[in-house]
Amino acid sequence: MRLITGDIARRLATNAVRSADDDRYDPVPVVKLFNPCGAATWLATEIASDDDTLFGLADLGVGCPELGYFSLAELAAIRLPFGLRIERDFSFSSDVPLSRWAEAARQYGSIIAAAAALRSG
Repeated sequence: MRLITGDIARRLATNAVRSADDDRYDPVPVVKLFNPCGAATWLATEIASDDDTLFGLADLGVGCPELGYFSLAELAAIRLPFGLRIERDFSFSSDVPLSRWAEAARQYGSIIAAAAALRSG
């Protein structure tokens, strides 16, 4: 399975251009990637022109989610037990900007807990 489709890549690239033009731009996450065997989760809002470097919120499951850059190729190369790999959450959608996701994830200790808190309002 491809982690990022062409449509998702275009949306990520559009956000990257808008962010470069306006430092106050606060996009919503476009894609959620996750480890099906653990708690690691990534919410990406942008992709660099190299078509590999993503920007967003990374949560490796150790209680300290952070904003930063991560490599799509490195995530795709991860091999997990039982032949599993990092997956894309097909049902993910959000209208919450990344800054609010980051704030909630830091407050609650994970992206998963932040999602529950943001849903409940």
